[in-house]
Amino acid sequence: MKTKLLLSILAVVPAVLLPLAASSQIAPEREKPVAGQTEPAYKYEAFVGYGYTSINQVNQSRYGLQGVNLSIMRDWGKYFGIKADGAFYQWATNTGNPGKPSVDLVLFGPEAHAPLYGHISGFVHGLLGGAHTGGEQIQPKVSFAGGIGAGMEYSVTRKIAIRASGDDIASSFTLSPYQRGDSPHERWNSRATIGVVYKF
Repeated sequence: MKTKLLLSILAVVPAVLLPLAASSQIAPEREKPVAGQTEPAYKYEAFVGYGYTSINQVNQSRYGLQGVNLSIMRDWGKYFGIKADGAFYQWATNTGNPGKPSVDLVLFGPEAHAPLYGHISGFVHGLLGGAHTGGEQIQPKVSFAGGIGAGMEYSVTRKIAIRASGDDIASSFTLSPYQRGDSPHERWNSRATIGVVYKF
């Protein structure tokens, strides 16, 4: 009788412990992390913001113009992108400028960017394209333009950032219609922008 009881107990113990041992070997599947990637990689970014430009090509203008700056960039890797930049400036920062000049810019070029510290990142770019000065008797109507600039961004979320940047853009205009607007009439205009970046 004791032997049968002992055998029954010995048979029950493995029956109880075997499912526990088997279940402890099954682990939930984990997603395999992508090497070097901790957040979604966005290939494009769009920017819209307030902009300012000086207007050294317009004689007797003491004040610069303010307006809107737009850009879109396609990323090619972690640190490099190609940017298209457009801007329209029409409103003087103060009264006293002669006439009603305006400036349009369409520029393209490469950008190098990198994280600096925490939510802050920086970038530099080189841009080439065209500049148009309206509201004045200036030649040529559209001048070749280009320059370099740099800026910083503060990431609010993964998709949204606040950006501030500055550029120095060269162009070639003259107020005399019979003169050619080439290198002897080169003008350099400083440009500043602040606005919002959206990454997608």
